[in-house]
Amino acid sequence: MRNQYFPQDTCLLKFLSRPLNRLELMADSESEHNNIHRDFYIPTYILAPNASSNSLRLPDVPTCPVLVFVNSKSGGQLGGELLRTFRHLLNKYQVFDLGDEAPDSVLRRLYLNIERLKGNGDHFAAEIEERMRIIVAGGDGTAGWLLGVVSDLKLSQPPPIATVPLGTGNNLPFAFGWGKKNPGTDLNSVISFLKQVMNAKEMKMDSWHILMRMRAPKVGSCDPVAPLELPHSLHAFHRVSLSDELNVLGIHMKPRVGHIREGFHTFRGGFWNYFSMGMDAQVSYAFHSERKMNPDKFKNQLVNQSSYLKLGCTQGWFFAPLVHPSSKNIAQLTKVKIMKKQGEWQDLHIPPSVRSIVCLNLPSFSGGLNPWGTPNSNKRRYRDLTPPFVDDGLLEVVGFRDAWHGLVLLAPKGHGTRLAQAHGIRFEFQKGAADHTFMRIDGEPWKQPLPDNDDTVVVEISHLGQVKMLATHDCRAKSIHDPTSQFSHDADEVDSDEENSVTEERRKFGAADTFKIPDEVKRQNRSHGRKPRLWALLRNLLAFRLERH
Repeated sequence: MRNQYFPQDTCLLKFLSRPLNRLELMADSESEHNNIHRDFYIPTYILAPNASSNSLRLPDVPTCPVLVFVNSKSGGQLGGELLRTFRHLLNKYQVFDLGDEAPDSVLRRLYLNIERLKGNGDHFAAEIEERMRIIVAGGDGTAGWLLGVVSDLKLSQPPPIATVPLGTGNNLPFAFGWGKKNPGTDLNSVISFLKQVMNAKEMKMDSWHILMRMRAPKVGSCDPVAPLELPHSLHAFHRVSLSDELNVLGIHMKPRVGHIREGFHTFRGGFWNYFSMGMDAQVSYAFHSERKMNPDKFKNQLVNQSSYLKLGCTQGWFFAPLVHPSSKNIAQLTKVKIMKKQGEWQDLHIPPSVRSIVCLNLPSFSGGLNPWGTPNSNKRRYRDLTPPFVDDGLLEVVGFRDAWHGLVLLAPKGHGTRLAQAHGIRFEFQKGAADHTFMRIDGEPWKQPLPDNDDTVVVEISHLGQVKMLATHDCRAKSIHDPTSQFSHDADEVDSDEENSVTEERRKFGAADTFKIPDEVKRQNRSHGRKPRLWALLRNLLAFRLERH
């Protein structure tokens, strides 16, 4: 087949194809650069549908082709510097600035082009698709954005994802072994990271769907809801159309199924690290508000963490019993229900002193701390508690009284108040003494108004499936299916009948529309697919006859 290329590919091909003499092999930097291209470079005709046509072909499929997404605004100046370094090392068309183009647009264009190339018999493109890996550089919110898009596209071969820590907390990268400190942006640091990505192992991680129903604000727009300042960069919540089955209040509220309450909106999204509510989210909200108003003061990770600690003091998190009214404690704010067994909801008792509740998916919170810890044998036996696994379909629910309670996490076996492990959790807010609370998902906080009449605000979290992550071999995240885990035989299997009963939209985060191959490309693929199958049949027949003789 005649392949497509851009002019820069010609220079690369000549560089890769030329014989290397001994003097060149001794030049470490040049040899290193050569190996980086061989292992990670994606030719432009794969990335750009409108590339010119030529009979040029790269000699070998790269070992670990990568797509790189960088939030250039993350990490102060580091995001922009990292973007430039990746583009210097790789094909600039395989490195994307999330400030210029959304990831769903990039991936949709790329995979559509790959399908067309495969339909034309391009086995090189098929190999690229099979080996593809994604790198995302940004904070936890940026990583969650990418994870939501990849999940919602529902690709036939979704690529595993590695995360570069460019945020303040960096809980997601830390859990999978990529560190929590902002990385170096020089050539050697980026080359070292690429090698880690190539040698990384794949791990499954649970995805959690969050659904929120509330009355639409009386002022402001709803995309996103201005009075709420919902996480916009996360693309976690979207307005649901009137025809959508999710825009009903009959699942857990009084009106009958199918009845749409006027003035109500349903928002849905997802998270992969944690959902929290209460005073910890209040401190996070104050930090994000301050950073939004004075972005020039928050360009250094150490400065950010110092500012966060100061806000924890000024917001009263360290002196909660004195400055925080009991009416804002979790037990007074909401009724909490959990799902221990599929389809069975039960009330969860919240101690009156708990001012913050955290629903954990990963063993990393607030900059790498593990609020759940590892329950001892008695806790496992009498309370049916297990260590935190990232793929067991369970959330760890933990409570905190104040910041001093949180400091016990710094001790070797410290942990918060273990409330439950559950397949789902639901918060129901009704009119009370407080008119608002604070919530946070994966580092993105917002101020949530509470009902001032007979209405009810519902936040429900449920398991949605799994995504593929890339992890270093000594990462903190643990799999329940690991042979060294004594709990591997207890892992819950997903009931296929139950999964099929959930509507397609219920299984999505709202981050992207499902990727669908156009009919003309399907027809093209089928027409080209018959010939390879026929040739394979003839080859097998010939081999059989040769063996007989």
